[in-house]
Amino acid sequence: MTLVKVLFGSYRGVEVVNQTFELVKDITEGSRGMFITVRPNDEIGTGRDKIRVNVDSEDDVEINQPSKTPVVLETDEEIIARIGERFEILQEMTRATTTGDVRAMIVTGPAGIGKSYDINAELEKCDLFNKLRRIGPKFETVKGSTSAIGLYTTLFNNSEKNNVIVFDDCDVILYDELTLNLLKAALDTSKVRKISWNSASTYLEREGIPDTFNFKGSVIFVTNVNFDNIKSAKLQDHLAALQSRCHYVNLTIDTARDKFLRIKQIYATGKLFDGIKITKEQGADIIDWIANNKDNVRELSLRLAIKAAELVKISPNNWKRMAIATLCK
Repeated sequence: MTLVKVLFGSYRGVEVVNQTFELVKDITEGSRGMFITVRPNDEIGTGRDKIRVNVDSEDDVEINQPSKTPVVLETDEEIIARIGERFEILQEMTRATTTGDVRAMIVTGPAGIGKSYDINAELEKCDLFNKLRRIGPKFETVKGSTSAIGLYTTLFNNSEKNNVIVFDDCDVILYDELTLNLLKAALDTSKVRKISWNSASTYLEREGIPDTFNFKGSVIFVTNVNFDNIKSAKLQDHLAALQSRCHYVNLTIDTARDKFLRIKQIYATGKLFDGIKITKEQGADIIDWIANNKDNVRELSLRLAIKAAELVKISPNNWKRMAIATLCK
């Protein structure tokens, strides 16, 4: 048996990332581009004899010949341990941003897997401790879009040592050259991080914000973008410049199986349904339902489990029919 690992591709519009299959036929050029023919695995193409996975180039696949060391697939327990370790690292490094020991960090992982929650939880712990002592850093979270002048203002307002700015779901920054250059200046590893605004601004004058200042705080940039999978050469150069300035934490949750096991991991802690009044049996039933429908849901995430729990509260006996109608494709 020859195994093939698809590093990046797609099957019926769904991303296929780091997935291992049994090879049926090597890469073929078709009218709609390149594809490789494989046997389905437990996550992709279930129920079919063989499937075609679209790829952009031969570099997107790794074929493991039978004579070579076979690809070793992780067990569920190994995946949960790997993901758990990454989140422990994330928590420890988040604490380090509040002391300035970590000045810049990029955190990447799919939406709805708890990365923002864990970061904010750690910052809130530090914030509570510092408030009791009446000292300590200031934390600010910026969500969604921000303009270049808005970014400059935020950096100035949090420029003191040990202050922490969390840019959460602000991926638009990555696609604008001016905001990207400001961010690169804030994340720089040099001893003095000087940030400048080199054009006249009545807004900055009115707010009393200087056109240059030294940034001494820390920045956490939280994104759903996996830098390793970006195809644009121009954007890759910018992202490489950011990575060289930062600690880069990839939470390694790339497949449907990873996401489902992350849900199980949080469920096992007893925190998944905090604040939602459902029974233990109902919680277990939700996890079973997700396991059976993980290939058909609109979003495989912790949010999915919460939405299902809300449906259980609305209609304990009918919630699965409602879930099929509202949570599945």
